[in-house]
Amino acid sequence: MCQESRYWNPLLETLNQEVLRRLQLKKFKRIFRWAYDHSRFHRALYKKAGITPDDIRSLEDIRQVPTVEKAMMRDVQRKEPFPYGDALCVPLEEVTAFRQTSGTTGQPVYQPDTWADWEWWSESWAFILWAQGYRPRDRVFIPFGYNVFVAFWAGHYAAEKIGCEVVPGGVLDTKARILKIQELRATAMMATPTYVLGMADTARNRMGLEPSEMTINKITCAGEPGASIPSTKKRMEEAWGAKVFDHAGATEIGAWSYECECQPKGMHVNEAFFLVEIENLDTGKIIDGPGKRGKMIITALDRYAQPCIRFDSKDIIEWAEDPCPCGRTFGLIKGGVIGRADDITKVKGVLLAPSAIEEVVRSVNGLAHEYEVIVDKVGDVDRIVLKVEIQPGAQAQREAIEADLKDQLRLKTNLGYNIEFHEYGTLPRYDVKARRFRDLRKTH
Repeated sequence: MCQESRYWNPLLETLNQEVLRRLQLKKFKRIFRWAYDHSRFHRALYKKAGITPDDIRSLEDIRQVPTVEKAMMRDVQRKEPFPYGDALCVPLEEVTAFRQTSGTTGQPVYQPDTWADWEWWSESWAFILWAQGYRPRDRVFIPFGYNVFVAFWAGHYAAEKIGCEVVPGGVLDTKARILKIQELRATAMMATPTYVLGMADTARNRMGLEPSEMTINKITCAGEPGASIPSTKKRMEEAWGAKVFDHAGATEIGAWSYECECQPKGMHVNEAFFLVEIENLDTGKIIDGPGKRGKMIITALDRYAQPCIRFDSKDIIEWAEDPCPCGRTFGLIKGGVIGRADDITKVKGVLLAPSAIEEVVRSVNGLAHEYEVIVDKVGDVDRIVLKVEIQPGAQAQREAIEADLKDQLRLKTNLGYNIEFHEYGTLPRYDVKARRFRDLRKTH
């Protein structure tokens, strides 16, 4: 291991593959039967497909189980038992926590959890934080507006669970949060990549403070793919003088993946708590090995109030070829979450992933971290408009910056762009999930 300790439990994280697969099959059979017996939604879905719990005898059998999409969950909610509807598997009086999705892709999905479910949430996050070097000596600042969106709620409780001191920065504005980090000498924090960069920008350009001279030494990111994008990770680490770690999770799924201290250019899947399958985008077949990207189909193996069974997450991932040097046997996904299947679009006949644009913008010296992409049509021809800001003091290099930006975009995406330079600080800023990519062709 990168950092051995009595707190690290190798019983799960270093299981050999045969034992791990047996554990996953046992847990899947249990949660599948539970949903079949207790959820009107799941039972109707499985009966329509002609599959019962007795049909699941192997991991291969699981591939016959129908997938669930977010739109399906929206359709069964806001009914009795209100507001969760047909997918609720426990009496309402056993629900102790309400969360909902962010709503950035449509009507939010409500997520009920029992107390046992919430313990499971915090335990999965404890895996993440311990793997990233969080220890009882850490003072963790969480600059998160606590509300119905799950975001860093579970991270808060997990940090407490492993013994860290937690400082919630909920109602503070950005300047006050920076001052509180400075005042208390916080050693770690959790935020979206957008907000990590935004805080650094505020500290430097509005407060005259250098974030890299503060005491933050590690940052856990979520909500966006930025912390797995090398240029964005580099910007954050240089700004704060800290190691930046990625993690992946979702309200309706749980915290399923994380980067460890070895930072193996990928993320571990917590295979003791989740079953991850990768589906070929063209054939719909499951990809068993490395070398090809697909969309993730995931099952939360221990969540009972509203089960997540073979959920079509739309996240694009790929199995890594080599194991992580940390010693964990949990599978690695190469480069983290690449993007979302519903974000990847074809422009001028070329497949474009928004994360590729972010990689370029964040790698060009002199550009600020915010940008915006708009895809539309001029007549019958696709057009991409990229709006960027130049950092204060770099205006004299504008022509060189523009040339570098266009060259890198052509090299990395095989597309040409209309570049618009905007005054520094005028593009939208985001505290949680950013929406920098807009395809206006889909609205007409």
